[in-house]
Amino acid sequence: MDIREVGVVGLGTMGAGIAQVFAQAGLQVTAVEADQDALKRGMSVLDASLDRAVSRGKLTEDERAEIAARVRPGAVSGLAAADLVIEVVPEQLAIKREVIAELDRVLRPNSIIATNTSSLSVTAIAAGSAHPGRIVGMHFFNPAPVMRLVEVVSTVLTDQQADRVVTALARRLGKTPVQVTDRAGFIANALLLPYLNHAVRLLETGHATKQDIDLAVTAGAGLPLGPLALLDLIGLDTSLAILEVLDREFGGTRFTPAPLLRRLTDAGRLGRKSGMGFYDHPEQAAPAASSADQSADLPAPSTVTLIDPGNGGTSNGEAAAHSERAAELASLIAAAGISVTRNPVHRTDLAIVAVGPQGGVLGPATAADRAADAVGVHLAAPSLAELVPSPLTSARALGLARALVARLGLRSVRAADRPGLLVAALLYPHLRDAIAMIGDGYATSSDVDTAMTLGCGYPRGPVRMLADIGVARVEAVLGAMYAGYGDPAFAPPPLLAQYAAGGLSPLAAG
Repeated sequence: MDIREVGVVGLGTMGAGIAQVFAQAGLQVTAVEADQDALKRGMSVLDASLDRAVSRGKLTEDERAEIAARVRPGAVSGLAAADLVIEVVPEQLAIKREVIAELDRVLRPNSIIATNTSSLSVTAIAAGSAHPGRIVGMHFFNPAPVMRLVEVVSTVLTDQQADRVVTALARRLGKTPVQVTDRAGFIANALLLPYLNHAVRLLETGHATKQDIDLAVTAGAGLPLGPLALLDLIGLDTSLAILEVLDREFGGTRFTPAPLLRRLTDAGRLGRKSGMGFYDHPEQAAPAASSADQSADLPAPSTVTLIDPGNGGTSNGEAAAHSERAAELASLIAAAGISVTRNPVHRTDLAIVAVGPQGGVLGPATAADRAADAVGVHLAAPSLAELVPSPLTSARALGLARALVARLGLRSVRAADRPGLLVAALLYPHLRDAIAMIGDGYATSSDVDTAMTLGCGYPRGPVRMLADIGVARVEAVLGAMYAGYGDPAFAPPPLLAQYAAGGLSPLAAG
């Protein structure tokens, strides 16, 4: 089927962007809104987007004029000649079904109807149609002219021809399509929102500050935005609505909205669009630095005691890993001109426990009779250290540890002494979700990484991150989190265990 004429019903920010994408690809577009005022606003959004593209050198003035000329305002009754119509109306099933019913009365039986829903069931939307086989999900990402991903969603009712036509159209638009079946959240939202929700839980339970949570992800995992800053960007109300859909379909702690997220939404703190969310905007659009990363009042100590927890009752493999971490820390500290002693009897002001992502500071510190002045340090990334006080660590020792890592040229976050600490506690369950999705047969590893890089702006997809970190390491930390919390959401999924047991790369899953 050759798509030449298209319609866009709903000309808000997303609808206007989709109309621009169609027009830039040379298609004739009829733009439809509920009333003339809304239509005028939508056309203004489109014009402003084209103007920005010209100012940034993305379009010439002639190209802008050609694109704008391809978009004409109209009404549903004027869509009779359309080969495809996409609805981009509010995320309410009743509204979408009403639009579909109107389109059924106007369109030819072989015309395709696409829905840009990000959270509702495409099946439920299609079930109200007189021709459910022609309805396909075509989920663009905001801003549509820039983001390259389109999730093409087929239902148990969708005709294969319609699915193929929409997939081919996405490529014609210059997008990368990922084909999935109808399941709540599809790929991108089903992976992104539980991770964001978990960050809110860590904040509300006092696991870490909001600044430390966001810095742990940007500096420790290399993602462009921390989860709380990203929630502010998406909108807390939007995120809450998607989580509620996911929770109804899947259940479990990963999907049940964190109470704090609901309270902030109820209070009208919706993120950037309301001026306040987890952060205040525009005064503080995103965290500039971790609260544990500020200049310490105390000077760095001249000598520190290094405690190697590998000397305790751990397995040989764990002991070797601990010793390797201790040696790396000792080398960094010595290179900064600070003396290192391995003798815990030598009473220095600060004792450092070289911990791994599973944590465990109190035992080695107590065994060395240094509980009050011991702080765990984990080098989570080349530029980031996690500081891990035990319940007995003094405030002075923590201040000295902050000064120490600053002297080493590292940024720092404070992490609770629990399995996963902070970086892994945020990231590894996210990677687990991706592998569980692949293990369920819903998506391939290529689909997952494509969705998260092109749809969410990740520099590396979750499967690539898992391969880079190491399957065995992630499995071990998730196992420790599961043992420590008893939450099945942290249990290593069978496919991850298979990768670890066989020494296989997760990138081989497709």
